[in-house]
Amino acid sequence: MKQIKLLLLFTFASAVSASAQNRRYFDEVFSSVTVTANVTYAVNATVLYLAPPPNGVGQAIPEQIRCNIYEPEGDTETARPLIIMMHTGNFLPPQVNGGCTGTRFDASDVEMATRLAKMGYVVACADYRLGWNPIASTQTERVYTLINAAYRGVQDSRTCIRFFRKEASTYKIDTEKITLWGIGAGGYISLASATLDTITDTYIPKFLTPQGPMVIELLSGDLDGTKVGFNPGIPGLPYPTGDTLCYPNHVGYSSDFALAVNLGGALGDTSWIDENDVPMISYHNPTDPFAPCGTGIVLVPPPLNLPVVEVSGSCTAQEYFTAYGVQSAIVNANFSDQLSLHAESINGGLDAFYPFLGNDSSPWAFSANANPYNLGTSPNCETFAATHDAYIDTIMRYFAPRACAVLGLSPDCKTIKTTELSTSQVGMAAVPNPTMGDFILKSDARYEMQNIEIVDVAGRVCARYMNVNNTQFEVKRGNLAAGIYFARVQFKEGFVTQKIIMN
Repeated sequence: MKQIKLLLLFTFASAVSASAQNRRYFDEVFSSVTVTANVTYAVNATVLYLAPPPNGVGQAIPEQIRCNIYEPEGDTETARPLIIMMHTGNFLPPQVNGGCTGTRFDASDVEMATRLAKMGYVVACADYRLGWNPIASTQTERVYTLINAAYRGVQDSRTCIRFFRKEASTYKIDTEKITLWGIGAGGYISLASATLDTITDTYIPKFLTPQGPMVIELLSGDLDGTKVGFNPGIPGLPYPTGDTLCYPNHVGYSSDFALAVNLGGALGDTSWIDENDVPMISYHNPTDPFAPCGTGIVLVPPPLNLPVVEVSGSCTAQEYFTAYGVQSAIVNANFSDQLSLHAESINGGLDAFYPFLGNDSSPWAFSANANPYNLGTSPNCETFAATHDAYIDTIMRYFAPRACAVLGLSPDCKTIKTTELSTSQVGMAAVPNPTMGDFILKSDARYEMQNIEIVDVAGRVCARYMNVNNTQFEVKRGNLAAGIYFARVQFKEGFVTQKIIMN
């Protein structure tokens, strides 16, 4: 029981809002955000329509690549840190990947972008060029199309960075404080963008064929997407001779960024990591079967389960980032809050890796409805639940102090401490307890309850009540099954965990 209680406390420490020490970049200090939608940040060649007519056009064609920009409403700062958020979706559009994800409008991305903007960041949810062949008949073709899809993603992420450098005064961006945030397939992009220095980094056995490298600069353009790429007549390619595959955008601006974030992505190869890379914060399920957390083969999802290529996820990559010293700003901050200590206790002592244990490979992800992209047949997507909110809370609370340390956002980047109080200290009581139905939580008149969560013994949030601001509150049982639960009650002075027995 002691172990269960500790896990509950760690989760609670990550989720509560420390209103007593409200700080920009740590808390949601703005009540609303302004969203500028459908901003074109580049025009570049897409391969999605390469199929011969009538199903395709037989060549790569120019595509407007867009982003939605989230800004804190009423903000007076003139130089704000920027986060570029790249969505998931298996490098395929919703119509192909199953319909739940794959655009800058993915609901969980919108939620994270909104929260980050309320914390004081400018956030751009950005699309990028899609397209590869996961059902190719040979593994070589699957690898070839995937590494080139990731390469185009790197080009687009760096192009987006250059766009915001060019438009820094328009969006009030501090160009020295840019973060690239990748989710799922976007995580592959953020990891590769943080580590690839030159196209020759891809000249390793798994990305080579008897005919030569799978990624060719003359064909695809350079890593930054600042050089024209075209097919000069290379035989055996699906692109016609003279077909342009890369159009330069915003040439002359830097593609550099200061921090990377990876949610559930993987790195093409650990040989790409060196001491010149930017710090990386990762979140990953260690048992993720599709994007390995360690080093393993990435698979095309069921029902195909086709092997593609060996990659290294967060469990392996974060060790390399630490070993090369690129995490020094985070390591030197010496975070000792409960959330950090808990993460280190389950991640091997690393300073910027939060493992999400359980059966869900992306527990933060949800959709606006069961069919968010209006496909002909409903994909039955997972919609919002309180657990998603709790996972995103943890992501934000773990990210905030580390971003502060890397970007230099505050003289004091320590997380806000949350103190555990005793039930007797605050006069905490549940009446009746045990209970057959609803119950009332009470506290002493000097201690006003702010927020309440009801969780089960596995740590799952079953109910959440925000802004209670009272010394008495009735909790409805609803459809909760019989068993042991915990009321996690937040006060201005700290928090209390009250055991509840439901018969």
